[in-house]
Amino acid sequence: MIDSNDPTDIMPNFSKLTDEELVEVVRTSDQEVYAFLIKRYQAKLLRYASYLLDDENLAADAVQEAFIKAYINLNSFDLKKKFSSWLYRIVHNQAMTLVSKHKQHHPLDSAFEVASEVNLEDDLIKKELVRRTHACLEQMPLLYRGPLTLFYLEDKSYEEISDILRLPLGTVGTRINRAKLMVKKICQKKLSI
Repeated sequence: MIDSNDPTDIMPNFSKLTDEELVEVVRTSDQEVYAFLIKRYQAKLLRYASYLLDDENLAADAVQEAFIKAYINLNSFDLKKKFSSWLYRIVHNQAMTLVSKHKQHHPLDSAFEVASEVNLEDDLIKKELVRRTHACLEQMPLLYRGPLTLFYLEDKSYEEISDILRLPLGTVGTRINRAKLMVKKICQKKLSI
């Protein structure tokens, strides 16, 4: 028997809805459904904001503020567009605001944790690759780091990046191509040192 007061009974129905359908539900009948959108995007947005800000705490602040702003402005969202692009744009804008406020921020080292069942060597190699890639990205101007991160790390299309950053499609392509050349030079230089 399904208990209509048990939210887990209706959860599978909401998990099958598109972002835009969930937005419509939040707008018209159930504001608590917004939690499904947060759950879908929180980890992805934190990763993106972390690449832009180089600070997990600032990234968390940017994402939290973005979710609040998105919720407040949900009625202005155009359901004909992609919700994910709209949300990424809000996070991007929040991150840029924090960059302006914290121009001389210093990223905190994350704690080194290794699960006992994880192969230590594989884990260390993976962490080293991530560290080197992140170090190369840190040296790039934000102008190029943002589009490159969205394309390669967030799997966004040029059209989505154009929408998120509010740039012409040609500019997105140009910045990604220039960013690829930059990151190649930066990483080669770092490896030769």
